[in-house]
Amino acid sequence: MDYAAARKKLVQRLVNEGIISDPRVVAAMEAVERHLFVPREIEEQAYYDTPLYIGEGQTISAPHMVGIMVQALDLRPGQKVLEVGGGSGYHAAVMAELVKPDGHVISMELIDVLAERARENIRRSGHSGLVKVVTGDGSLGYPPEAPFERISVAAAAPEVPPPLREQLSEGGILLVPAGSHYQQELIRVTRSKGEFREEDLGPCVFVPLLGKYGFEG
Repeated sequence: MDYAAARKKLVQRLVNEGIISDPRVVAAMEAVERHLFVPREIEEQAYYDTPLYIGEGQTISAPHMVGIMVQALDLRPGQKVLEVGGGSGYHAAVMAELVKPDGHVISMELIDVLAERARENIRRSGHSGLVKVVTGDGSLGYPPEAPFERISVAAAAPEVPPPLREQLSEGGILLVPAGSHYQQELIRVTRSKGEFREEDLGPCVFVPLLGKYGFEG
């Protein structure tokens, strides 16, 4: 299978449908090989615009949702990004493309086996120098490297986790799906002069965020 051609076709479809428009986001999604981030037995499905099962009850987000989130974050070179719910590492790799060469992404994953797989996927994709995968409760953020200019949450929380607000830098953007297990809204939080402004970017469906400020396992 010609993965490069399939990837370009998928990204062009997202552009044609108005899902992504920023040329930098387009280039980032064309650069990251999604088939390296899914189980080998379903590699040929990697460029379908759908979530795919990656094991341990988790999924890799559909490409259109990754595009929506990455564009909404307005990522810039040199920024420090916290990702919560790292999964297979794909979303982190796309964000890394947008903050390179001197930015970096801290990707938190609660499930040890997925975190280890993500590290290997990141290595294979060539993003090891830009992404650090950390095992832990992402709903608590990552105090050792806070504050963060951007925070991206790829799992649904009952509400915006307070520690993530606290770890957002001045002028920063936090993106989190919030709601119930089955129905959520994608919330964008911006911090300005110590105040937080929330915007509802529309409905979405994510697996539940587990941890102190997530849902019970």
